[in-house]
Amino acid sequence: MLKKALLAVTLFFFCTSLFSQNDTNDSISTYYLIRHAEKNRSNPADKDPDLTQKGVLRALHWRQLFEQFQLDAVYSTNYKRTMHTALPTAKSKNLAIKTYHPFKIGLQQFLKDTKGKNVLIVGHSNTIPTFANKLIGKEVYPTIEDTNNANLYIVTIDGDKISFVLVKTK
Repeated sequence: MLKKALLAVTLFFFCTSLFSQNDTNDSISTYYLIRHAEKNRSNPADKDPDLTQKGVLRALHWRQLFEQFQLDAVYSTNYKRTMHTALPTAKSKNLAIKTYHPFKIGLQQFLKDTKGKNVLIVGHSNTIPTFANKLIGKEVYPTIEDTNNANLYIVTIDGDKISFVLVKTK
């Protein structure tokens, strides 16, 4: 699972770097968007559940995947399941987690604040594909199933050039 994801991510970066060979890296912004890891569903009334053991392991796998890439910022919604998914990666990169509200974030300000950076964004099944679509500027990705915790959306913006890929891990 992890080897296939690493290969796909590496190939994506190789391909996207081809069109920006003459540009400075200061202008390239890369966004990695993931849904939180598996949440505890034992109490349906709990609106802020923590991760299951499988979810904790997935968060560690995300950390392992992102070890080979520079990250400049980590964003997460303010829920235990998203924060605990982001935490292993943020700690390994010595980054504080910045919280955001998926429906209230100002896209233009966010793009300005993250220009030229590599950013991990952790959210939810009903927000991550939408956020990726907003970054891309068109509807590409549908909402994902509530049981899908394995998608990695990568969006790279270099001026007016936008490339994107969906890596499906296990």
